[in-house]
Amino acid sequence: MRSKNKITPHSLRHAFATHLIEAGVDLLEVQKYFGHESILTTARYTHLTEQTRHNAIDRINGLMDSFTVTWGKVK
Repeated sequence: MRSKNKITPHSLRHAFATHLIEAGVDLLEVQKYFGHESILTTARYTHLTEQTRHNAIDRINGLMDSFTVTWGKVK
């Protein structure tokens, strides 16, 4: 019986790119590292994982916590 999730060089590359981005490496740096001419090619290697979702939520909450709204004015 064959496994559905076959490990290939492409799947390892995809996983590595995802881990780099989850670790906070800028997408443009990942693009340079992988040698892609287009950022769109690099973006195909990324996807939303639980870790990236939690990181995004934490960053958004941190940003929103820095704002104070009083009577319609943002401080």
